[in-house]
Amino acid sequence: MSATGSGAAVSVASLSEWSLNMATDKVEVTSFLDANKTYVQGLKDISGSLSGFWEDTQDALFDAADSSDGVKVYLYPNNLAPTVYFYGPAWVDASISVPVSGAVGVTANIVANGSWGRKP
Repeated sequence: MSATGSGAAVSVASLSEWSLNMATDKVEVTSFLDANKTYVQGLKDISGSLSGFWEDTQDALFDAADSSDGVKVYLYPNNLAPTVYFYGPAWVDASISVPVSGAVGVTANIVANGSWGRKP
């Protein structure tokens, strides 16, 4: 993830989970005498979440949330073979959770700030 829309991406340390939702809008276009409802597909509504553990030496997630022009996000399903990934510009909302006992956690929600893709 980058700290700005034009910055270089860096690894966000101590993340332990991410999800990406690529649902598309559907518009009902059912006509009289159709045997069932029918739909046309619209645009993707890209959103997702990240979660992990807070590190006092790394502020990438909170820097991304402070960006006024969004960030670049790269999500790798397999860090050991990083040849397949999802990528695109995003807006980031970050949160921190501090329990009385347990690890300090961080979470973030992302939404698309432009076109997304998948490699390869």
